[in-house]
Amino acid sequence: MTEQTTWSQRFESALHPAIAQFNASIGFDIELIEYDLTGSVAHAKMLAHTGIISAPEAEQLVNGLEQIRSEYRQGKFNPGIDAEDVHFAVERRLTELVGDVGKKLHTARSRNDQVGTDTRLYLRDQIRQIRTQLRQMQGVLLTLAESHVETLIPGYTHLQRAQPLSLAHHLLAYWEMVQRDWQRLGEIYQRVNISPLGCGALAGTTFPIDRHYSASLLDFGDVYRNSLDGVSDRDFAIEFLTAASLIMVHLSRLSEEIILWASQEFGFVTLKDNCSTGSSIMPQKKNPDVPELVRGKTGRVFGHLQAMLVLMKGLPLAYNKDLQEDKEALFDSVKTVKGCLEAMTILLREGLEFCPPRLASAVAEDFSNATDVADYLASKGVPFREAYNLVGKVVRTCLGAGKLLKDLTVLEWKEIHPAFEEDIYDAIAPNQVVSARNSYGGTGFEQVRRALAEAQERMVSL
Repeated sequence: MTEQTTWSQRFESALHPAIAQFNASIGFDIELIEYDLTGSVAHAKMLAHTGIISAPEAEQLVNGLEQIRSEYRQGKFNPGIDAEDVHFAVERRLTELVGDVGKKLHTARSRNDQVGTDTRLYLRDQIRQIRTQLRQMQGVLLTLAESHVETLIPGYTHLQRAQPLSLAHHLLAYWEMVQRDWQRLGEIYQRVNISPLGCGALAGTTFPIDRHYSASLLDFGDVYRNSLDGVSDRDFAIEFLTAASLIMVHLSRLSEEIILWASQEFGFVTLKDNCSTGSSIMPQKKNPDVPELVRGKTGRVFGHLQAMLVLMKGLPLAYNKDLQEDKEALFDSVKTVKGCLEAMTILLREGLEFCPPRLASAVAEDFSNATDVADYLASKGVPFREAYNLVGKVVRTCLGAGKLLKDLTVLEWKEIHPAFEEDIYDAIAPNQVVSARNSYGGTGFEQVRRALAEAQERMVSL
């Protein structure tokens, strides 16, 4: 073996080529290189700060690390399989650049706490970016909602017509989901933002390091208080994948609705050419590719969460090679969530258009105002349950006669119950049905405008 190996001279022969390939992570953990360099710069400065190495040596290390960063950004640093992982690739190149002083970088550090640091720096950065994307999507939802406060849309339960809604109210429901996603990631960020650097392989180190100093250089909010926990903890990654899965749940639910709305059977939205494709043999078709892909990609993120849970459930303390498998799950989930958020935001902002005439027609051709008839009778002193049963019979009669509630004459209403007057028609008009639901958080136009104003404030103040 040559001197430049990842492990000690205890071994007499090199790895079998196939095992070396199987063992290596450089093919995917190169994603961490910028974070590995940043963490190594902080470690070098800490070593000098505590007198473990000299200030000139630290300066050499930092300059060498920054040169590697520059080489990587220019496409000149492309380590191969022989490097095994990103950490050794950097250390080997550093030694080539600065000589034997490069071998001092790994003093008081293990790859175990090093990879934990890199992963947290990476995920911390990605959470900030995803939270920005969530805010952008919320902004688009608000803009759409502001344009459709008095646009009506059928509301559904069990995918059956239930009660009419303000379209803005419907859109704001998704705004609230995204708000929880934004908040949840903010909470998880606090637990990601804890430094394991200095935990060593599992037991700390004999060197007089200053873990709080290196943590402050890296803007970590705290340090792990137990070295075993520090190198083996992946709760933060599982929490992120859980949050990512919920983001995808929300995007997938919205996708499903858009797919339904864009069908001829619903006709609630029209998809624009910039966000849809056609069929290879059916020239009339316009396919909702964006929401279908988002719906499909949701399973990938769910799968990564399940894989991580299974990965961790049987691991004894402390570090185990199994943990190498956490990175691809994280990297792919981050990429998938960011890509889906970007695509969905574009679709909402410029890729679809609601069809108010079709929506107005939809809310006028069903019995979703039946509850309001019962409420009308209740307001006249009829016990609600009695009114509810009475209206159920009326709906059954109307269905048999091919009528809607609005088609009944005043005489027919009075035959049902003498409490009915001419004002029943106003009470069951779709706009009035929506407007009357003025309880806090309801779909009434006044409440929706209030919700819009509150949403704007929450985006600024939180």
